[in-house]
Amino acid sequence: MAISKLILRMSADLDRPCLTASWPTVRGFTTVLDVGANVDCDAARLVEFAILGEAFHRAAHGVERPTVGLLNVGSEDIKGHEEVREAHRILREGGAGLNYYGFVEGDDLTQGVVDVVVTDGFTGNVALKTAEGVAKFISGELRSALTSSLPSKLGALLARKALLAFRERLSPPAAAPLLGLNGVVVKGHGGATVRDFADAIQVAADLARSDFAAEITRSLGRLGLAAQPMTAEAGQGGE
Repeated sequence: MAISKLILRMSADLDRPCLTASWPTVRGFTTVLDVGANVDCDAARLVEFAILGEAFHRAAHGVERPTVGLLNVGSEDIKGHEEVREAHRILREGGAGLNYYGFVEGDDLTQGVVDVVVTDGFTGNVALKTAEGVAKFISGELRSALTSSLPSKLGALLARKALLAFRERLSPPAAAPLLGLNGVVVKGHGGATVRDFADAIQVAADLARSDFAAEITRSLGRLGLAAQPMTAEAGQGGE
């Protein structure tokens, strides 16, 4: 992240980039950010993340008007710490022009209640690592059950195609884009395979071809954050 900021610099009037994950849900994918780049976030930064996430989800998943939610310990307005409640107030009043849903809870992530879930990097990273750990646990238990006896092995062989699809669905995201930079940066997973690298390159190419940077600038402008448009030279450098 530090090298990316040094080389590309930040887009508009943003302070720090955020890591983004495409989270598998029963409805497809939800964009979750931040998942590790910023441990402490005030209300203004959470609002910025909402703008970044909305633009990214439109570019990456083709949703014209994504819904946005704030991750919290409850759905009521009085729940959560002061910063998340203040971000909720700003987004609810529509200053950024987003399709804001409201607060969402941890169990809403896999249900696909909203298209974009916004949180600080500490909470987001804990949630991401917990989900990855649970996925590995379930996969391991399923593998053990399906290899415990000859009939189980025969059943697994017959269901091999479905099981491979199940494993693919639970695999960690191949790429985590760093949003908010004057260019495109994608962070690969520590255990990335050759295919994962190819998927990461595809994500970067899709972002480079999209209009998400200009959308971010327009949304920040509506908030009065003195956003400056990304130059063509910076965009080419990001590709």
